[in-house]
Amino acid sequence: MIGAPHDDALARLRAMQAADLPVHGGRTLAYVYDSGLPDIDRIGREAVAAYAGSNGLDPTAFPSLLQMENDLVGFAADLLDAPDTCVGTVTSGGTESVLLAVQGARDSRPDLARPRMVLPTTAHAAFHKAAHYFGVEAVLVPVGPDFRADPAAMAAAIDEDPDRTVLVAASAPSYAHGVVDPVTQVAAVAAARGIRCHVDACIGGWVLPYAARLGRSVPAWTFAVEGVTSISVDLHKYGYAPKGTSVLLHRTAGLRRPQYFASAAWPGYTMLNSTLQSTKSGGPLAGAWAVVQSLGDTGYELLSRETFEAVDAIVAGLADIPALSLAAAPDSTLVAIATDAGCDAFTVCDEMAARGWYVQPQMSYAGQPPTIHLSVSAATNAHVDDFLTALADSVAAAQESGPVSVDPGIAEFIGALDPATLSDEDFDGLLAAAGLVGGDAAGLDLPERMAEVNAMLDLASPAMREALLVAFLDRLARPVRQRTPERVALDAAKATTESSE
Repeated sequence: MIGAPHDDALARLRAMQAADLPVHGGRTLAYVYDSGLPDIDRIGREAVAAYAGSNGLDPTAFPSLLQMENDLVGFAADLLDAPDTCVGTVTSGGTESVLLAVQGARDSRPDLARPRMVLPTTAHAAFHKAAHYFGVEAVLVPVGPDFRADPAAMAAAIDEDPDRTVLVAASAPSYAHGVVDPVTQVAAVAAARGIRCHVDACIGGWVLPYAARLGRSVPAWTFAVEGVTSISVDLHKYGYAPKGTSVLLHRTAGLRRPQYFASAAWPGYTMLNSTLQSTKSGGPLAGAWAVVQSLGDTGYELLSRETFEAVDAIVAGLADIPALSLAAAPDSTLVAIATDAGCDAFTVCDEMAARGWYVQPQMSYAGQPPTIHLSVSAATNAHVDDFLTALADSVAAAQESGPVSVDPGIAEFIGALDPATLSDEDFDGLLAAAGLVGGDAAGLDLPERMAEVNAMLDLASPAMREALLVAFLDRLARPVRQRTPERVALDAAKATTESSE
């Protein structure tokens, strides 16, 4: 047998996984989306395993993958009021869907050397990633006091340079605040100028249609809105499919065509790709297909009902915790919670984690204070009373301990740093000052409670936060070398030889 026994590797996996956030049970309100249905999870996992070795690079080699992709695109098109001309692509996630929407818009105008896109400031960071990767200028337009896009301001931003504008975007809903932009007005602004309009519905696309069926008030945002040219919707969020699958829909095949890439400029096979990936496992696609087929339209409506019941109960329960309030009334399944001056949001998040609940801290931005972010899923509904009890207790603990403060010396150190020239020495100095360097001075010694770290980041400008977190990720991602006896002996022999020369 080569390497370690198979069972040993699986046992090590289970041991390592014990330190991760739980993906089931409805207590992790970020990163994962839990249907609460064990059979659905099992079906998804088994489908992923069955297709893990298949390759979506060539649809003629694996026609079952093509069939599943067309089925998923068709289901999404029906859900989102798409016309008969609609086409789509399954991608690896919402970010890839957004990247392709931007890339396709850029490549539809090869005559432009410096294309631009107009975004509300609440648009997902994936658009900024697309701007960085594809050389499309991101023009950011402030939103209104309700955190929704301002159509008039977006129109004015377009008209500053309409000939270079290739895309306008809106969210359904925006991630940070959970509200749906006025897509009808934004799309009309774009259409009047002959510009593509993309709706990022990665979060809401699989629940908002059912919310409307359930009688909830939902602003218009689908292909039923004239001027909407593309929509992204994730299957691995409220489609409750395994990670990672998303669908990017275009109103017509002509709008999608610039997304495709082909190259025969080498002696190998002619490369033809519909996404950013070439080789891609069929596992996630099969997992999504199996889950969607198993739940169907009726199943998703029932899960959406469960999810919105949980949202409503949480919103109602906040009224009993005076220190908390809604940052914005949620249009969908995302809830952003603000705290008063006597209650630190970052400490509340730590206290919730200590009680077995993971909620996501959001930093201050553009004069708005930090918030607590919840991504509510169907599995949370059965535990809302426990959640609200834990939240009230966490707020009381945060009030008792008082706001987190940052040492004035560290605050001054951060203020003096330049994100454009942040060096390893600067970062090491900050780590040492904050007590985040391990005893061996080689790795990070992360605290169990993150409030103080988050408070330090909150002092920094967005550009400095980016620089610090890039440095942080670089420090985390370092290789673990396999020091076998043979390797140790070779290194010792090499060292001996070099010392004698």
